[in-house]
Amino acid sequence: MISTKPSPPLWIGVAISFYAFIAIGLAEAGLGVLLPSILLEYNLNPATVTLLFVSQISGYILAALTSSVVNSRLGLGRMLFFAASMLTMALVIYALSPAWLLMVAAGTLFGLGVGLIDAGINTAIAQDDRSTHLIGLLHGFYGIGALSGAAIATTLLAIGINWRQVYGVLAAIVSLLMVSVFAAIIYRYPSMTRSKALSHSLAWQNLGRSLQIPLVLLTGLMLLIYVGLEASISNWAYIVQVSDRQIPALVSGYSVSAYWLGLTVGRFLLGYFLRSLGAVKTISMSLALLMIGLLAWWQLPEQWISLPMIGFALAPIFPATIWLIPKQLPESLVPAAVSFATSAASVGAALIPSGVGWIASWSGLGIIPLLMLPLAIAMIALHCANSLHKNLAQ
Repeated sequence: MISTKPSPPLWIGVAISFYAFIAIGLAEAGLGVLLPSILLEYNLNPATVTLLFVSQISGYILAALTSSVVNSRLGLGRMLFFAASMLTMALVIYALSPAWLLMVAAGTLFGLGVGLIDAGINTAIAQDDRSTHLIGLLHGFYGIGALSGAAIATTLLAIGINWRQVYGVLAAIVSLLMVSVFAAIIYRYPSMTRSKALSHSLAWQNLGRSLQIPLVLLTGLMLLIYVGLEASISNWAYIVQVSDRQIPALVSGYSVSAYWLGLTVGRFLLGYFLRSLGAVKTISMSLALLMIGLLAWWQLPEQWISLPMIGFALAPIFPATIWLIPKQLPESLVPAAVSFATSAASVGAALIPSGVGWIASWSGLGIIPLLMLPLAIAMIALHCANSLHKNLAQ
């Protein structure tokens, strides 16, 4: 009798994917709370500290151009292990760097790690019809990581832990992703060892074909602005609350966690909204609520509800947009399109907060809430253009 080896349970790959998004949420959201300490340590201002964001752009762009190709050649597991190694190394350098420019240089590793994880897992889930219902949960776990990162940084700073030690803690948590992916590769867990086996030229050809489709470009630009807005609030809200509005540091830090809590709750409810309203209407309602929340944060600085409201409004936009891609493009172009869109979004996470920091260095931190409004208006315009293009295509 031939014994067949039982296939590993599906939940292992899902759990690794969820933890990967917790890891990148931790890594990205912790910076906003630690930013004032970094400014003080290196004697920087809001303009010069944006070099840290700018340095990440090279890594994000590299991920945007190569993620679909690397995934097709190596498989998801090896790509995730490489990406987790890059991200952990960047956080360790942040913790130990004796010089500001070395910390800036590590931003490339940070951007590459986050970009590859984001693109690789989004592509895998968007392509798999059996797991597309997990897209909202996946991004909900990013929110769990982000609110935890902000809360951990706030709490450790409050009890007297140095910001470098905080980055050491975050690096240790993220390194667990390396361990879990490595174990999955060793035990040859299917979703982590299987590659698409596309030829190098075909993978690049699919990327080029996808970039010729206006819908892909509009989606990439939409997500670039979306993630730029999300990251700008994450990176700058704490320092706005503390330095401009004179709100106590502990309250300010936990208000950033409340922002991420609103986003997390919204993403865990995404499945309900998609079933009830559909993706396009869900995004439209989210953008309307976003404008209300941003106006409240700008005009009513003493109230506490605006940041969690903004987070809740932002929650559906990214995953719902990714969820739509396989329904609008040929199957062969989906990996390249998702990789481009998610990596373009990561570029926004560095580019837009950098621009916000430069403007704030000239006009004061109090202008940052106002700067979020044009970004939201641009998203509304792109969403309308995207919907019009889809209607014309039909």
